[in-house]
Amino acid sequence: MDSKRSNVVSVSQGLLENRRQHARGYNTLAEEGTSQETIDVESPKRLKYPKSVFFIISNEFCERFSYYGMRTILALYLQNQLKYSETDSTLIYHSFVMLCYFFPLFGAILADSFLGKFKTIFYLSIVYAIGSITLSYSSTGLVPFPERYAALLGLFLVALGTGGIKPCVSSFGGDQFVLPQQQRQLEQFFSVFYFSINAGSVLSTFLTPELRQGVTCLGQDTCYPLAFGLHIISFLMTLETIFGENLNFLFLSVVFVAGKFMYKMKKPGTNVILDVTKCSLFALQKKLTSNEKKEHWLDHAKSKYNTRLVDDCKIVMSIILLFSPTILFWSLFEQQGTTWTFQATRMNGDLGGFTIKPDQMQVVNPVLIMIFIPIFEMVIYPVLAKLRIVRTSLQKLTVGGLLVAVSFVIAGLVETKIQPSYAILPQKGEAQLRLINGYDCDIRVKFPDNSTVPNQIVHNFDMLQLHSVKNITGTYSFDVTLAATGCPSFTNELKTIVVLSEMQSITYYLRDDNGKPNLTRVGQSFDVIKKSELGFSQLRVVYNSDISGELAFVKDSKSVFKFDLKSGTSYVDTKNVKNGRYTMKLNDKELTGDVDIGFAGVYTLMVEKSSNSSLITRLYTTTSPNTVHILWQLPQILVLTAAEIMFSITGLEFSYSQAPKSMKSVMSSLWLLTDALGNALVVVFEEFLRLDSQVKQFFLFAGLMVFVMLVFALLAMRYEYVKPQDEEEEEEEEGIREEEGGDRREKETTDKTRSQINPAFDQTE
Repeated sequence: MDSKRSNVVSVSQGLLENRRQHARGYNTLAEEGTSQETIDVESPKRLKYPKSVFFIISNEFCERFSYYGMRTILALYLQNQLKYSETDSTLIYHSFVMLCYFFPLFGAILADSFLGKFKTIFYLSIVYAIGSITLSYSSTGLVPFPERYAALLGLFLVALGTGGIKPCVSSFGGDQFVLPQQQRQLEQFFSVFYFSINAGSVLSTFLTPELRQGVTCLGQDTCYPLAFGLHIISFLMTLETIFGENLNFLFLSVVFVAGKFMYKMKKPGTNVILDVTKCSLFALQKKLTSNEKKEHWLDHAKSKYNTRLVDDCKIVMSIILLFSPTILFWSLFEQQGTTWTFQATRMNGDLGGFTIKPDQMQVVNPVLIMIFIPIFEMVIYPVLAKLRIVRTSLQKLTVGGLLVAVSFVIAGLVETKIQPSYAILPQKGEAQLRLINGYDCDIRVKFPDNSTVPNQIVHNFDMLQLHSVKNITGTYSFDVTLAATGCPSFTNELKTIVVLSEMQSITYYLRDDNGKPNLTRVGQSFDVIKKSELGFSQLRVVYNSDISGELAFVKDSKSVFKFDLKSGTSYVDTKNVKNGRYTMKLNDKELTGDVDIGFAGVYTLMVEKSSNSSLITRLYTTTSPNTVHILWQLPQILVLTAAEIMFSITGLEFSYSQAPKSMKSVMSSLWLLTDALGNALVVVFEEFLRLDSQVKQFFLFAGLMVFVMLVFALLAMRYEYVKPQDEEEEEEEEGIREEEGGDRREKETTDKTRSQINPAFDQTE
């Protein structure tokens, strides 16, 4: 919903401003006594609905489809494909979103002051397309330089493109209507426009994870190039629809010329954002360099800027002060795409015939938004107002902020249930040792006297797991002595060397080798301990060297996956498999015992011969499967969505209605900027406040949010609402101020002239 919110800003701004224009138009007609025909404007019945807006709506659908689909899988792409840590993936993700919300300022200035909306959309769409192509190409692994560099470059270009386009598209659509005659059609356009945003988001958020994991390509278990590439196709469609129908991306110059004549375009003018920035910086500079006392620091700017601009800047600054604590809201809200998605990777998404992908849970938010908005407007808000609990905008904002804190408390409670299934990873100075007993008798394992590990007994066909062998630095070797009890083929002690590596796990397999015990390392690489972030289960097979053939895992009489057991070896390395309960067949002969492979668990299967030479199987769990179902995230998402409606939409309405008439666009841009600062805050937290527990992090954010909203509530209690003026009052007041400003400037000019003629004038005055 984050980028949808940014479009709501421009949608609402355009709708309200056009209503103002509507009112001004009829007031002017009434005052002047002029008919519509006199001003050469067609009647509503004769005006045709502008067809060009359908190209703009299609553009927005495709662009949002592209952006949300790409962003949905971004965190997992950074972690699984580019091999960033979970912390670094979170940092990069939020830096990207921060830029997406910073560049709208750049796009607004570019469109309003230099290029106009059409050219801004055109040029930045090309930047967006290049960024999407670069990102998709980087995921193929075929780039001639480090894949990470290509991906980060692509993300930067996408952020520049989508951020720059963001403030232009909806207002460009509004420009296509004739007002006030087409006011009703304009309102319908904005409704369809906002629906297209949500439709693009819902569709891509569901579809992209399916392409990412449901298809394999380039020798990988996933297909990020296809998932990213789908959005390139969609974005090329975007360029086609906005610049001309059925035109090819390769002929962009021709498309631009052809499409230019389809739209009504306004020339760029002055940019209020620049005016506010210049006024504020000038006042700040004068305050720092001048000893003159002023009632307000912005009054220093009156020597250069008109009183209206300075007074309006004061109102904007007061709203900025009020909203400054709310930045933390977006720090929590934006973690849907990172920490909550990573939480989902540790949960069970199995629904029987369908598996919910971790990143697909993000589709719930926009779906709930479309359901909740009418419920809040028609039921919840009226009930709260009738109960005199929540009536004002600032009260709604406070409750929304507290609700997002509640959602993180729920997330923390869910995480406490997930914790027992965490993978146990060796830390610095530690190693892990696993020893599989392939004999049908108990084995005694004696470690050196100086070892931190006590002697162990491994029962027949069992696996010893030592999760923390301490005092290990680098590669460490030591002797072990193995002895059996009641094994005819294992009568003497076996002394051998075991090698461990710091922060790694190594498995050894004790088996009978032509009547003699043999302790063999399983695999050439280290053990797989971590769960698959994609929700795959992971399985490897160890077996006696004289066993060979095809080991098939069968479910509902169909072979689901197979392992090729080769004679002379004793293991098959770990590979991704589907979870479920299976019967097994070796060379089409069914083995005794079923195996139950849990969701995202890590397993080792042993196929051995018992003392009577019959084949037996044992399934060992290296890392517990995900046991908490992914649907347990629904309560926290539901509460977060309710918080978003009360906070985001209300904050938009409040900032727009309280801002001065000349500062509506400034406040809309600054409201978007709070999201950028919220993402920047997440980056700061990830970089400098790394907690050892995800549960602690969730509860910390919830506590900080409660504290911040208490501060906000105190500021809100002191805030005096600006009473909106009607159009006539505003215009009257503006005329008076302009007249006063003209009189003041005329007096200053006269005084200056008189002073130049007679220097003594200043003294006599």
